[in-house]
Amino acid sequence: FDPRHYLGTHCYGFPKTGPHRLRFLLESVKDLRETLKTKGSTLVVRRGKPEDVVRDLIIQLGSVSAVVFHEEVRVI
Repeated sequence: FDPRHYLGTHCYGFPKTGPHRLRFLLESVKDLRETLKTKGSTLVVRRGKPEDVVRDLIIQLGSVSAVVFHEEVRVI
């Protein structure tokens, strides 16, 4: 979870993620984790800037051959 997604927007100061969206996200992540667990896998969930968290995970795992990501589209 990127803490920057819970700050105010650039133009009007409204929260990017309100309480209802946050609850939906948390429930979705919980459900995904439970589904993966039934299939013998797991889900790593971290809080922080993705550029820091991913770097730390790569260092922790030690044998990463690829990293795939998507960039959020910003409408100005």
